Amino acid sequence: MSAGPRGHATPMFRSLVLTALLLVPGSAASAQDMVGDAATALQRDPVYVDPAAERAISAAEAEALRRRIDERGAGPLYLAVLPESAKRAGGGSAQGVAQAIAQRLGRPGAYAVVAGRSFSAGSTDPDLRGVGAQATAALEASRDQGTAAVLLDFVDRVGQLRAGGSPGSGSGDSGDGGGGFPAAVLLPLLALGGGALLLSRRRRRREQEAELAELRENVRDDLVALGDDIRALDLDVEMPGVDPRAKADYDRAVAAYDRADALVERARTAEDFEPVGAALEEGRYTMTAAKERLAGREPPERTPPCFFDPRHGPSSREVEWAPYGGAPRMVPACEADAQRVERGEDPEAREVLVGGRRMPYWSAGPMYAPFAGGLFGGFGGGLLPGLLMGTMLGGSLGGWGMGDAYASGGDWGGGDFGGGDFGGGDFGGGDF
Repeated sequence: MSAGPRGHATPMFRSLVLTALLLVPGSAASAQDMVGDAATALQRDPVYVDPAAERAISAAEAEALRRRIDERGAGPLYLAVLPESAKRAGGGSAQGVAQAIAQRLGRPGAYAVVAGRSFSAGSTDPDLRGVGAQATAALEASRDQGTAAVLLDFVDRVGQLRAGGSPGSGSGDSGDGGGGFPAAVLLPLLALGGGALLLSRRRRRREQEAELAELRENVRDDLVALGDDIRALDLDVEMPGVDPRAKADYDRAVAAYDRADALVERARTAEDFEPVGAALEEGRYTMTAAKERLAGREPPERTPPCFFDPRHGPSSREVEWAPYGGAPRMVPACEADAQRVERGEDPEAREVLVGGRRMPYWSAGPMYAPFAGGLFGGFGGGLLPGLLMGTMLGGSLGGWGMGDAYASGGDWGGGDFGGGDFGGGDFGGGDF
């Protein structure tokens, strides 16, 4: 069907917005309150310290940080020191807390969070790159001196990034009145560095190609499912006396399938899969309409697909559901899945293969985000089922990010001040 029916969603579904579907785990109201309090305070003050934080800094240290942000030109930069329990509002990680604060504050800039013994930082400013790596470097360089020292080091590094410098590269003063490294030493080092950079880029390109191939196979599974549905109706629409409107809906489904098939073949980037998702959503709805007309009924209103598995077709209503370890939220669902959730059972989730593991599509990482955006993009201003944070949004879907700022997976770094291992994504760190 043409794009027109996308505009006929009910007010209930129009009211759905991205934040209604952000799958950022958060199980305790108190943890959510901590994030909310931090975000509110950071609107007027770049440094926020929860007095209950295990690694709380003094008022004098906080004031020194404010001055350093201004002196180094590091702003906009937002620093929060929170208790370990705040991690429950960020899926168990300081990174999740930082992203949640960034989402609530809604301002481009650098964000850093100390939550318990963990430190994480990143940027929502597209012009500020490398913040995550500098968070890790600051932790490694200054952890022995305490929390305030790590944050002051980090502020200095962000200031250098904003000034176009290379943090940690030194001032260039050799201390001997000479001209620095001899050329005989410097040239081989440059050659080695260039070779390492080339190898890194090649490795990342291969990884991206593998991720894209995996995405293509997952999307093809959806395409095959629609094709099977279409073929199952072939004979019915050719029967004598069939409702011509049913035949027209069927033809539109076939056209949408053909369009999606051609788009999959031409897709060369993750973004190329967004119109594929839109075509598949159209195909599923028009197939549902054709089936209803063949049964002598009027087709349902065009609503967002079932969140749990878009292949189930248009949703019938919203249902309250909580992801594992997360807070409840309302999501659109087909009737069968809505009833499963209300019975306390698991819905029939659409699982995809990512890195050799099967997982719900909303946890598949940022590569999957554009395709999912195509499935839901015609409703309520752009519904994204989850934050494919690249870790999840991922974004898991980014995770699908925490809004547009995290659609590419973000740039995050940090680590632990001490007491155990830390890993995952682009994080670093170690013991204090």
